[in-house]
Amino acid sequence: MIDWLPVPELQRLKNVVLKMDSEAKNIYTDKKTSLQVGEESVLRQVGEGKDIMSILLRANGAASEEDRLSEDEVIGQMSLLVMAGTDTTSNSLTQIMQLLAEKPDIQDKLRTEIKKAQEEHGEDIPYDTLVSLPYLDSICRETLRLFPPVSYLFREAQKDIVMPLSEPIHCVDGTTMSEIPVPAGTTVIVAIRPSNLNKELWGDDVLEFKPERWLSPLPSVVTEARIPGVYSNLMTFNGGGRACIGFKFSQLEMKVVLAILVSSFKVSLAKNAKDVVWNVAGVRYPTVGKNSLQPAFPLTVERIKV
Repeated sequence: MIDWLPVPELQRLKNVVLKMDSEAKNIYTDKKTSLQVGEESVLRQVGEGKDIMSILLRANGAASEEDRLSEDEVIGQMSLLVMAGTDTTSNSLTQIMQLLAEKPDIQDKLRTEIKKAQEEHGEDIPYDTLVSLPYLDSICRETLRLFPPVSYLFREAQKDIVMPLSEPIHCVDGTTMSEIPVPAGTTVIVAIRPSNLNKELWGDDVLEFKPERWLSPLPSVVTEARIPGVYSNLMTFNGGGRACIGFKFSQLEMKVVLAILVSSFKVSLAKNAKDVVWNVAGVRYPTVGKNSLQPAFPLTVERIKV
């Protein structure tokens, strides 16, 4: 029936869904065939068998019959990973690269930390070591605080509720309210970035990029604010039953990519970087010029000599 509805936005969405499903099936077929042929075939692919899709197929193949996902379920998981984790994580990485290019002292300090870990553990830093690198972790947290990839969300109340407020508000009639009624069907806008940039919690330097704020315990005013997010007293990954299910994977992905890039390359701003505009949409994205629709961020990349 969708094919017959003359709604351009709906037709575009349908085409996106079909394209995603088609690409996920192609990925599934290629990875499954390579795993069946043998390890030599896997090593010839991008990622050399260490990519998340190959790992997913191996884990599913090793699972018991009861726990094993069907082919359609695996393809669905692949579509979810590609669709939900592409723009959000990649744009956050772009934001980090911009900040590192703008602040070479921070970039150098991060590179020193990563290089030291590689000297101690080898080029492929073990998982436990990578996720616990303090300066790398603080850069990721500070970027996700200042620039959450999703600035706002919409939620609809399924039933009548009374919403408690973190602080009482003073009404124009002189009364004070500490909670507000929300009827069923009401659309609630969850303002993620304003929550992360609350000056009363984070201080007068709330708008500054300061990774060092995460290198010591957070002030009690932050930890006791009861921010309902699942991550670092922030709303970046939302909270509750609808919180981002992949937030741990996203953090790991960011750290792996940063460790590889920063240890191998030095980045600086390209000449036209001053024309970059970060657009607020479903997911924030950069363009060169406010009238462009093509996501882009120009950087100058220099290979570090070993």
